[in-house]
Amino acid sequence: MKLIVGISGGSGAIYGIALLEALKRLGVETHLVVSSMGEYVVKHECEIELSELIGMASFYYDNMDLAAAISSGSFKTDGMVIIPCSMKTLSSVANGFSDNLLSRAADVIIKERRKLVIVARETPLSSIHLENMLKLSKIGVTIMPPSPGFYNNPQSISDIVSGIVGRVIDQFGIENEIAKRWS
Repeated sequence: MKLIVGISGGSGAIYGIALLEALKRLGVETHLVVSSMGEYVVKHECEIELSELIGMASFYYDNMDLAAAISSGSFKTDGMVIIPCSMKTLSSVANGFSDNLLSRAADVIIKERRKLVIVARETPLSSIHLENMLKLSKIGVTIMPPSPGFYNNPQSISDIVSGIVGRVIDQFGIENEIAKRWS
């Protein structure tokens, strides 16, 4: 399995970090691209430098490198996750505005009809945000705001994050025991 992981500037960098760590444990090849605000939020919220984040991925691409492998449909992947996804990135993807590698890679995933999961991080949502999400949903993109379930009685922030990350991984049919399951 080969997945692109995009981290943009929405709050919730902890989800992107936890996803990279989980995919590494599961033996999934990851191709990481991080927006400039994504880098800022990772450092601000999690005190993790870009170099450490890069070490969590199999491959890393600079967000301004529009000639990177993941910018081409001929580069085969099983899909992409943008986690967290800012409303700016969501808008770029929804409107085909591929001005950086993160939005270009998502555009390629869409045109190649591969799986794209967007963990949209904003609240409250404006009509513009909702329209962009609906536009993407109508073409098969999975929109997953990180709204935790509490039926599994999470005891920590880590439990809440694991619940979301496990559900994201489920979208790609990857067997995992990251999230507590309903039984």
